[in-house]
Amino acid sequence: MNLLEVQGLAKVYGGVRAVDDVDFVAEAGRISGIIGPNGAGKTTLFNVITGLDEPTRGRVLFKGRDVTGLAAHRVTRLGIARTFQNIRLFKELTVIENIMIGRHVRAGHPRLARLRTVNALHTLWSRAKVEQSIYQSARRWLEFFGLEQFAGELARNLPYGKQRSLEIARALATDPTLLFLDEPAAGMNQAETRELLGTIKRVNGLGITIVLIEHDMRLVMNVCDRITVLNYGKKLAEGTPEEIKNNPAVIEAYLGREE
Repeated sequence: MNLLEVQGLAKVYGGVRAVDDVDFVAEAGRISGIIGPNGAGKTTLFNVITGLDEPTRGRVLFKGRDVTGLAAHRVTRLGIARTFQNIRLFKELTVIENIMIGRHVRAGHPRLARLRTVNALHTLWSRAKVEQSIYQSARRWLEFFGLEQFAGELARNLPYGKQRSLEIARALATDPTLLFLDEPAAGMNQAETRELLGTIKRVNGLGITIVLIEHDMRLVMNVCDRITVLNYGKKLAEGTPEEIKNNPAVIEAYLGREE
């Protein structure tokens, strides 16, 4: 079953075709990879799918529903979360506060209208109950990522690899069905990358479908069920890791043509 279907998606900036009529599917419960040389259009594709940019043409279907051009917050509410190539944390907030912010999309705060005495007391009680629920959810993700000891630490003080984990934890706090990871291993050393590989598999083990952009081919080949290759905005190839590894067109796109 396809959880996500991208049909003829294109994004044109002036005369530049950043994404050029791309078809792509993400199967429910699987891990899909999107790879390609720098400037291939990978992040632009993510941005269009997740509502940070509007497509020039094409459609995005999520669970069979057309979500093309929806604003990012509406896409998130439907169950699509993402991380970014450059880590985007609230650096001056604590680790647990960062995760709690992600959870607020599911909070459903009561409105503060008509603040008569009885209504005001009920509203304050309801808000306290919601905040406690958000806090408990954040604690669960802290434990999942082994970040409990950093709960009260400012996000900017975390080691780089832990900051990556925190960003993924914040995305998962939105309770997604589909998670997009944009170059999660960027800047990591080998030990951190091995830990990330295990994390991605554990998250997928929760039943969450994952699509990732990554330049670390060892990670991609070890974790992805299926891989799509972009080059100059177009889909160049698609297949299993073994098929992609041996595809002459993919090899040429990365290494150039042997004269």
